[in-house]
Amino acid sequence: MLEIENLTKHFGAVTAVAGLSLSVGQGEVLGFLGPNGAGKTTTMKMVTGFLAPDGGTARICGHDIVSDTRAAQMRIGYLPEGAPAYGEMTPREFLNFIARVRGLHGAAAGLARDMAVARTGLEAVIDRPIENLSKGFRRRVGLAQAILHDPEVLILDEPTDGLDPNQKHAVRALIRDIAAKKTIIISTHVLEEVEAVCSRAVIIDRGRLVADGTPAALAARAASGKLDDVFRQLTSAEAAA
Repeated sequence: MLEIENLTKHFGAVTAVAGLSLSVGQGEVLGFLGPNGAGKTTTMKMVTGFLAPDGGTARICGHDIVSDTRAAQMRIGYLPEGAPAYGEMTPREFLNFIARVRGLHGAAAGLARDMAVARTGLEAVIDRPIENLSKGFRRRVGLAQAILHDPEVLILDEPTDGLDPNQKHAVRALIRDIAAKKTIIISTHVLEEVEAVCSRAVIIDRGRLVADGTPAALAARAASGKLDDVFRQLTSAEAAA
């Protein structure tokens, strides 16, 4: 469903992503971990076609993001960092707009919007301007637009950022509910979230892959049996190299 092959990105003298290769199959929920500046967001932007790679490529359901961008992007749902949206629109207006962008019209667009609203719990704020919503509700609007067209691949950058505990629980339940038929990548700093919803986790540092396995297998690499200790050990070792 998702193949990343030798993906590379430079910003001047800084190498943000250094020949990263990775494949993720249907039904996998991958926790994408790394310290600040490790290259997580840059990788996601390249995989979604938002940022052109300097080397390598990514394939979404067999479609190359560089040479077959439109076909690849049609199969992606993307929640970017910060969940950007048009603040003057209401969630209803914004999701109607996203439906049109995604090629949905008429009854199909309305059905897709209503399902996304129900899944993300936006009913109470559906007709309020997005700029007046709390950070948690704005995040949920971003998640709703990502799942609206029922994509095969979901790429979520900090999906529960700004949510209260009940909202986090609801989003994690949604991810578990839809995971079987999708490929999902979650970038997060919350290791508890990885243990709660992810079937697999990778850790990158300085744009390179340093660990790959189930959360339990990675946690077992530390004497404490804790994933956060493995995270600190691996990223500290990379920083000192």
